Amino acid sequence: MRKIISLFVLSLFIFQFACAEKEVKEVIDPHQWDFGKAKQGEVLKHDFLFTNETKGVLNITSVNTSCGCTVSQSEKKSLKPGESTVINVSFNSRGYLGEVKQFVYMNTDNVDLEVVKFTIKSEVTK
Repeated sequence: MRKIISLFVLSLFIFQFACAEKEVKEVIDPHQWDFGKAKQGEVLKHDFLFTNETKGVLNITSVNTSCGCTVSQSEKKSLKPGESTVINVSFNSRGYLGEVKQFVYMNTDNVDLEVVKFTIKSEVTK
């Protein structure tokens, strides 16, 4: 019985050691951007890179935002397969305080990818 308990304890130790050695990789969502802390009234800008991963031409029909404090546009309106464009986003933090999250909606003509949502966030301070 002692041998079984000893083997169990040894196995548990080896398992914990093996798990501790594994590298944890953070997954970064390319459709999200965190500006971090920003002073109230600052205009924050970020460019998202969007790539057409479909098999056909993808047409961007419009780009809309969740409020008037955020402005966005696409540099290209039509993308061949594998082609990329930049989605420019500008957020005016005037009038905001604390955690802020805004959205950009890119609408396309592809029924499988009708809307692509981009998210920006910041902690606005005085």
